[in-house]
Amino acid sequence: MPITRPTTDDVMQLAEELGMSFSRERAAEFLTLMQPNFDAYDVVDALPDNVPRVKYPRTPGYRPGPAENKYGAWYYKSTVKGAAAGKLAGKTVVLKDNVSLAGVPMMNGASTLEGFVPVADATIVTRMLDAGATIVGKSVCEHFCLSGGSHTSDPGPVHNPRKMGYSAGGSSSGSAALVAAGEVDMAIGGDQGGSIRIPSSFCGIYGMKATHGLVPYTGVMPIEATIDHTGPMTATVKDNALLLEVLAGPDGLDPRQYAPKVSAYTEALDKGVKGLKIGILKEAFLVPGTQPDVADKVKAGAERFRSLGATVEEVSIPEHPLTAAIWGPIGLEGLTAQMMLGNGMGFNWKGYYDVGLIDAHSAWRERADDLSDTLKLSMLVGLYGLKHYRGRYYAKAQNIARVMKAAYDAAFASYDLLLSPTLPLKATPLPAPGASLTEYVSRAFEMIGTTSQFDVTGHPAMSIPCGLEDGLPIGLMLIAKDYDESMIYRAAAAFEASGDWKTF
Repeated sequence: MPITRPTTDDVMQLAEELGMSFSRERAAEFLTLMQPNFDAYDVVDALPDNVPRVKYPRTPGYRPGPAENKYGAWYYKSTVKGAAAGKLAGKTVVLKDNVSLAGVPMMNGASTLEGFVPVADATIVTRMLDAGATIVGKSVCEHFCLSGGSHTSDPGPVHNPRKMGYSAGGSSSGSAALVAAGEVDMAIGGDQGGSIRIPSSFCGIYGMKATHGLVPYTGVMPIEATIDHTGPMTATVKDNALLLEVLAGPDGLDPRQYAPKVSAYTEALDKGVKGLKIGILKEAFLVPGTQPDVADKVKAGAERFRSLGATVEEVSIPEHPLTAAIWGPIGLEGLTAQMMLGNGMGFNWKGYYDVGLIDAHSAWRERADDLSDTLKLSMLVGLYGLKHYRGRYYAKAQNIARVMKAAYDAAFASYDLLLSPTLPLKATPLPAPGASLTEYVSRAFEMIGTTSQFDVTGHPAMSIPCGLEDGLPIGLMLIAKDYDESMIYRAAAAFEASGDWKTF
């Protein structure tokens, strides 16, 4: 169908939006000159879209009711059986609801996207199915993934399986809850400011944010390409390493992937930590609001590594709190430009664009009042920076990010791993219905001061459970140099094998 051509009035309006002044006569002349360009649009419109092939049959599934959804963690249940054999044979996997599963609804936590159904599988979906996994549905995630709490999703709050009424963490809230509850073997999460590691810490599971670009993001709804990560959330270190083996590597469609270095991660699991040098990151314990019991459990975890044969000592990286500040302009201006004004996909990169998602998500403009308050806040800050400062702070933050990355890289010249609290606090109570705007927003962002740094720098970082206090898990984070996920798994496996973390 030929695209609708603009009128002279349309041209005058477009010119005004671009700061140009046209007479009607001049606008009409421009309109004539524009026509050959629109003929090219007609050619594009007539061609079939180039969409990845869907390899495995599935049905749309169903949205489970309360009897099947104790923690509010399921969005959709739909069984997709993969290959008969492979590394993940017999394993059940749930997908965060920003991951495309063809034929199954995806709302990414937001009512403005409800009703959208992807037509292709994300690359990681195909890889898991090829490896024999059974995908069992979609987990609830926070409203367009803009919360570290589990109270902002339009399907409703997600409860922590360790303690009902408490946050499961976000934005991969349902993924963490379903793994912690034992309802699935594995889950996929996403991480732009900590959204794999935050819920993993709150729920007491293992969550890996791998090196930026190691895992292809193709078919996952972007927030901001330079901080977008997707990856494994599991109940054991072995399952986490196994899943990353399946997920990792280039797919030729994701510009986030620049010569990723893939390893056989499970081969590192029995090597122990004897001889490793671990640096306790001093500044990570100085984050405002750090709870004393969190700091104590994490320091006890560091001592456990020492008892297992590692050399453990304190290291200072003064840039650490500054790196968290760098996240602000990148994350907020970036998400406003790419995810919102760019209709979910943005521009200026080669790869697979989900045209249906662009069409569906663009409707947010007619329902902007329905966006979550966390997203509204992020967009207000982001648009102010873009409009009033031309994106200069986004640009400057990206430049400074390289300096920050170099500071951590310098530490990795002396240490195999850095160690810190995953979060400054344990899970907090879910805000009550009708909670104030301040409480709603505070509970969403209060914890990202220890996680967002490594979305900016891209270093791999994993949350491992290191103890319980008041029935709530505490997470310890291990960070390594780029593409050294094997080193993290080596240490995490030794820690896991040293005893039941719930008794530490």
